Amino acid sequence: MSEEHEKRVVRVRDVMQDHFEIIDGLVTVAEAIQQIKQSDCKALIVNRRNENDEYGIVLLADIATKVLGQDRSPDRVNVYEIMSKPVLGVAPKMDIRYCVRMFEKFGLSQAPVMEEREVIGMVRYEDMVLNGMT
Repeated sequence: MSEEHEKRVVRVRDVMQDHFEIIDGLVTVAEAIQQIKQSDCKALIVNRRNENDEYGIVLLADIATKVLGQDRSPDRVNVYEIMSKPVLGVAPKMDIRYCVRMFEKFGLSQAPVMEEREVIGMVRYEDMVLNGMT
C-alpha cells in the first residue's frame, strides 16, 4: 500500500479536550450543577480520596435520572451517591477508531483521558467525529 493510501492514525490526544473539572464526592448535586454551569462542561470528574482510590464521573444524565427523575432534592444528595466509579479511562495514545469501539461496547459517550493514573483531558464522540475525521 502506498503512503498516499495509508490512513493517518488519529490518537485520542489529538482530539481530546484539555478543559475538564474535578470535584469532591462530598459536594452536593446542587453545587455540582453550579460548577457545570460555570465551566460549561458536560461531566465532572470526581476526585480520588487518596492515591489508592479511583476517579469517578458524574454526567448530566446521572443527575437527571438519579435526582430529578426520582424527585430527590439536589441540596440533599451528594455527588458520591450518584457517580459512576471507577471511571473507565482512555489512553492518550489510543487510536480513536478503537476508542469509538470501546465507547460503543461499554455504552459511553465520553471518558477521561488518563496518563499515569492522572486525568489529563476528556474525550467525547463529538471530539472524535468533528476533530478526528477531517
